[in-house]
Amino acid sequence: MTAPTTSSPGFAAGPARDRTPVLFRYGFRPFFLLSGIAACGLIAAWVAVLITGAWPAGPAGAAAWHGHEMLFGTIVAAVAGFLLTAVPSWTGTKALSGAPLAGLTVLWLAGRFVVFPWSGVPQPLAALVDLAFLPALGVALARPLLAAGKLRNSAFLVLLALLTLANLLIHLEWLGVVADGIQPGVTLGLGIVLMMVTVIGGRILPAFTRNGLGAQGHRVRSWPWVERVVLASTLLLVLAEPFVPGGAALGLLMLAAALAHAVRLAGWQGWRAWRSPILWVLHLGYLWIPAGLTLKALHHLTDIPAAAGLHALTAGAFATLILAVMSRASLGHTGRPLVASSVTVAAYLLLTVAALARTASPLLPVEWLWPALQGAGLAWVAAFALYLVAYAPVLLRPRADGRPG
Repeated sequence: MTAPTTSSPGFAAGPARDRTPVLFRYGFRPFFLLSGIAACGLIAAWVAVLITGAWPAGPAGAAAWHGHEMLFGTIVAAVAGFLLTAVPSWTGTKALSGAPLAGLTVLWLAGRFVVFPWSGVPQPLAALVDLAFLPALGVALARPLLAAGKLRNSAFLVLLALLTLANLLIHLEWLGVVADGIQPGVTLGLGIVLMMVTVIGGRILPAFTRNGLGAQGHRVRSWPWVERVVLASTLLLVLAEPFVPGGAALGLLMLAAALAHAVRLAGWQGWRAWRSPILWVLHLGYLWIPAGLTLKALHHLTDIPAAAGLHALTAGAFATLILAVMSRASLGHTGRPLVASSVTVAAYLLLTVAALARTASPLLPVEWLWPALQGAGLAWVAAFALYLVAYAPVLLRPRADGRPG
């Protein structure tokens, strides 16, 4: 790569003298950065709300806003960054970059602003702006996915549409159009994320494990019947949970899905990757899925609080896999070695502490609840702050190998 033609750190001249800001050269750059910022800032804000009790009057309650923003802020930003990076690889097409990517980034930011409780934006306008992002992302991905002609890849467009429906349900309650939209909306949204993780995890975990440990003679085991049971049970659960009253049948379905995921994970033999943090963290993140589904099942079959299973999936599975994938992809797609630094490993461990504390908190004696919540929040913020320290420079600088992207 030739020397930069401008002193700005956000620009670099590549072989074709690309003057696109580095941040908008590839989809993972802005959205992995924003996901980390949102993860850090939203939980810090939530802890502050819990401590002070400050909240403005309005249709969006504090707990509903927290759930909405962790889902459609932090998680959706990570999903967008992953899909905008993976789809070009799957389809052999040019990645979204430049002004279109910048516009998509601004649209995500606008959604976060309009739903901020103190923004003062009228609710109908806030709904329109916030709902626009996922369809815009779908349009950006539709042409390459449909052109590739592979049904399993194009299915992500359906999942994005269902995520939009989940967001719509929440906004309809905030608008006063429906009486009960938040609970099914959040449940459906998290279910769609679980389905995405199930599909994507089934692709990348065995592949990365095979590539990382193949030289040691490691063989990843996968059984077609297990894959079918995993996908079928998870899809059935995603479609049933938002709309079916809880009970034994739903609990047993969750147990079946948990067992299928556990068998699937065992076949990948992730324990053999203990010497490679950037690899074992993926398996640790996936392990939270059967754990979370088991806790959710026990909620329907016994009297375990629902919050335990919910946060095992969100703070455990989703957050750990997001951190794992963002750290790995940020290195790999900027031409850097796939080696987790000590700062990154510390972030992995702190996030694990946060997930354990948050999952356990509703199961603890009442006098331990608030310390556990505070500890979980502090560990979470520290984990994503370390991620930003380690990876913001990576995301804001040109590739280390001089290639475009």
